[in-house]
Amino acid sequence: MDIESPDAPVSNAPEWSVSDLSGALKRTLEDAFGFVRVRGEISGYRGPVASGHVYFSLKDQNAKIDAVIWKGVFGRLKTRPQDGLEVIATGKITTFAGKSSYQIIIDSLEPAGIGALMALLEERRKRLAAEGLFAEERKQLIPYLPVVIGVVTSPTGAVIRDILHRLEDRFPRHVLVWPVRVQGETSAAEVAAAIAGFNALPEGGRIPRPDVIIVARGGGSLEDLMGFNEEVVVRAAAASDIPLVSAVGHETDWTLIDHAADLRAPTPTGAAEKVVPVRAELMSMVADLSRRQAGAMRRLSDRRRSDLRALARALPAPEAVLSAPRQRLDLATARLAPALAKNARAHEQRLVQAAQRLSRRSPVVRLAELRTRLTGMGRALDTAKRTAVASEMARIERSRERAQAVADRAARAFALGLARRGERLRSLWTLMRSLGPDSVLARGYALVRDEAGASVRGVAQAQAGQELSVQVADGRFAVTVAGRSDPPRPARPQRRSSARTDQADLF
Repeated sequence: MDIESPDAPVSNAPEWSVSDLSGALKRTLEDAFGFVRVRGEISGYRGPVASGHVYFSLKDQNAKIDAVIWKGVFGRLKTRPQDGLEVIATGKITTFAGKSSYQIIIDSLEPAGIGALMALLEERRKRLAAEGLFAEERKQLIPYLPVVIGVVTSPTGAVIRDILHRLEDRFPRHVLVWPVRVQGETSAAEVAAAIAGFNALPEGGRIPRPDVIIVARGGGSLEDLMGFNEEVVVRAAAASDIPLVSAVGHETDWTLIDHAADLRAPTPTGAAEKVVPVRAELMSMVADLSRRQAGAMRRLSDRRRSDLRALARALPAPEAVLSAPRQRLDLATARLAPALAKNARAHEQRLVQAAQRLSRRSPVVRLAELRTRLTGMGRALDTAKRTAVASEMARIERSRERAQAVADRAARAFALGLARRGERLRSLWTLMRSLGPDSVLARGYALVRDEAGASVRGVAQAQAGQELSVQVADGRFAVTVAGRSDPPRPARPQRRSSARTDQADLF
């Protein structure tokens, strides 16, 4: 037996293990602070680690608390945490036993006031500008008179009505409206998807591709316009191959999409005015240009006619122009007759010389020489022909022997493959008959069907007085369901082989 030392202290305080004490502290803290909102500045931010979670601290002038955002929550956050940003975090307080510390598990995060929001937007603007998304050299020119105009806005607000009304007044065009939410958590994703959707339309497709896109929204507070400050919207606007006009808010409102757009309009109505000219003014300008062109053509014709008359007066008379050629023609006519006679005499002399050379060379002799050469060539041709025929016959015989050998091998291979497939077919047929429904019925099972021919799989499907058809191995017979007073009891489990269970499931 153990003998206590007389010097050992005596106490009735309970003993705690470290794990028990940590658990008790955790429960006490979570019960007392189940849901809190904490305002502070983000410090020591560590972006998503390998697990996807985010860790940082919230601090003020006098204290600091650790914070954690789980992977699933971080993907849904509208405001992304970053060092130095003052935020309001909502979540629950808990402990982390591994470090003997407490921390806040954050469920939502929002900037703390307009100042923090403006600082966040300024930092985002500088970062996107450094990537070249706001550069002037990448901006496109707005077409002077677009055929199709795409509008990204809410279909129920006053903005779309103002745009359509202004377009109707100035120059009616074909308008495609992509409906989106212009405020709320899904606004940024919908606006970015709409811009990408318009750019994805093919040229000459069933839905016409817009020549210019207007992204429009009415005025509102900075929080209301935050959807147009999101990075996904700015990148979609910068990547648009179609010229894009930003018309978000009133004239004093600026959003990040205004910097990325090819043109900023102070209001949605102003955007409609910038993308199309006034039809009446355009028609007046065209008419004025037409009048000016007609006058210029008349003046040009008169000037050319005057120039032609002046040139005609400077030309010499036809008689003076033709006198020298006429004299040259008379001289040539006088020299023509002697020249023709001289030429005829020269050709006659050449003909006489050719006849003399031909008489020295008899055609009969030449024909005899050619006949001798032809006879020799005929003999050589016969010899070559007999040699070639013999060689070709030998080659044909060798080819026939090789073809016969290949045919014999193919016949043997075909017969062997046919025998193998026949044996496999007989095995499959035997297996199919052993697993078929007739084999199952032959072992004593029955197939029950109702009047519609559907299988009856349980007692609950049978009604009193119902006519049923029962099929057994050697035929069918009809039965009538008798009345029953007791509810159906579950079937007693039976021990059957897996093969019989699989076959019974077929019925």
